[in-house]
Amino acid sequence: MARKSIRKYTDVDPGEDVVETIVRAGQQAPFAAQLGSVLLSRDRKKNPFAAPLNFTVCVDAYRLESVMERRGWRMVTNDLSLLLFGIQDACYMAENMVNAAEDLGLGSCFIGRTPYRARKVIEKYDLPPRVFPLVELVMGYPAEDPPPRPRYPLAAHLHEERYTRFTGGSLDEAMRVMDEGYLAQDYYRRAGYMVPLEGDQEETFTFDDYSWTEHMGRKWGQWFGEPGELLEELAACGFHVGPGEGDE
Repeated sequence: MARKSIRKYTDVDPGEDVVETIVRAGQQAPFAAQLGSVLLSRDRKKNPFAAPLNFTVCVDAYRLESVMERRGWRMVTNDLSLLLFGIQDACYMAENMVNAAEDLGLGSCFIGRTPYRARKVIEKYDLPPRVFPLVELVMGYPAEDPPPRPRYPLAAHLHEERYTRFTGGSLDEAMRVMDEGYLAQDYYRRAGYMVPLEGDQEETFTFDDYSWTEHMGRKWGQWFGEPGELLEELAACGFHVGPGEGDE
């Protein structure tokens, strides 16, 4: 319940036993086929936020296919299905690592744009085909103690027996909780986060009223309009989920 992202770290480097415990905890997560693997960089000069540890959690079909080949099998599962199960495995692994790290006194922060720089990760770590970098996870001993960020009301998340459609009142309440919560923490002003408006849209917000719902609207209302860039990164990793050759 106290989960928070940490972006400032002390100069203390976690010991080898701590690193091994975190990764072993990741391995113990539930899985479909142990389709998660972990890369590690300890280069503070290059790691986000100068963190002592930068894990990259990957979808790893290379290992599974190597085992299958040794057994005389070849992969026939389509890449979209394989990626779906692999993403689940890797996410469970990453969350177990976060929980273990917090139990050991470390903080962490997820870096979500990793799939869009997959080719750079391939080059850095000399990855074989069929390994897809899903998310980076930086860790270290916290040098800050921010409050947990707001969440939607439980009623906006939990739908029992049937999905509850949002009425005007319930939607307004969910938005109010998020916006007022972030404004109370002065989060966007402190961080200097305000997504620029594209085109000729006129800016009408200041940090006095710019908050969660506007921030989310601008991100998902302006970014990643076409899948081509991501499909290229997937293809560079040996995964092909677009139309097959000869398809219209």
